[in-house]
Amino acid sequence: MIVSSGDGAERSSTIVSAGEALVDLVPIEQRPLAPLAPRLGGGPYNVAVGLGRLEVPTAMLTRLSSDAFGDALVDRLTDSGVRTDLLQRGDEPTTLAVVTVDEVGHARYSFHVEGTADRLVADPGEPEMAALAVGTLSLLLEPGASMYTELARRAAAAGTFVSLDPNIRPALVGDAEVVRARLDAIAAVAGLVKLSDEDAAWWGREPAELLAAGAGAVVVTRGAEGLRAFTTTGVVEVPADTSRPVVDTIGAGDSVHAALLAHLHDHDRLDRAAVAAMSADDWRAALEFAARVAGWTCSRAGAEPPTRAELTHPPES
Repeated sequence: MIVSSGDGAERSSTIVSAGEALVDLVPIEQRPLAPLAPRLGGGPYNVAVGLGRLEVPTAMLTRLSSDAFGDALVDRLTDSGVRTDLLQRGDEPTTLAVVTVDEVGHARYSFHVEGTADRLVADPGEPEMAALAVGTLSLLLEPGASMYTELARRAAAAGTFVSLDPNIRPALVGDAEVVRARLDAIAAVAGLVKLSDEDAAWWGREPAELLAAGAGAVVVTRGAEGLRAFTTTGVVEVPADTSRPVVDTIGAGDSVHAALLAHLHDHDRLDRAAVAAMSADDWRAALEFAARVAGWTCSRAGAEPPTRAELTHPPES
């Protein structure tokens, strides 16, 4: 278990997941106006939990409310082995996302973000880290969006591996061209860009364009059609993991992001040059691991990624 303080060696190998932490209000059954149950989430938060459960040194950077939801968010990070010393707290409310799930488990969201804690995060300075993961609502909502963009720029300039997952929520986009320019700036210095096919369509950037602009590699999630990695040497794809029944898709993309970062960490490849040097077989192994982790998450209600122990020693069915 990773303690919240961490020693110097652990800090230097830490992946920092930076961005929003929120509460999803999820229907307890699939029918109109079903009662809602709170689930802890948010893209960067899910990535941090996923990494922690995979036993990768991880810290979460965000601002959390001092309300009961904020306390629960902190407790879940701690329970998942995530360092909490980069967390900021405030009296503002927690961001809420109301979730609806269709008959095949696909999730849709509406957000309540005005005046909430996570968008008011302050610049943390220069935290010691091996990698920085950014994305989702935190790159849409000011003033936090500009801070995270600048943090990613500084990290990349210092040689830190940067990973980007846009995870666009179009309903929250103000000036689309400003958001696209922000994503372009981060992608150009990122070792990894992970995005869904819907993100790519909204962004209007083909993987080849992102690679030409400077991204080390681009991984596109395609739902039930699986994962595809675009690199400077070619394209590798793997099918989705269908070994477990799908309950819902909440947190599936975040689980892919966490699993890819965990795989790069495990194989000492949190480095742009190392990612660029990965062979087709290397990418196939990374994508298969990510598909397996996402399959586990989709087999449970809410964003509940698996632990390393579950992957290694799955329970008897």
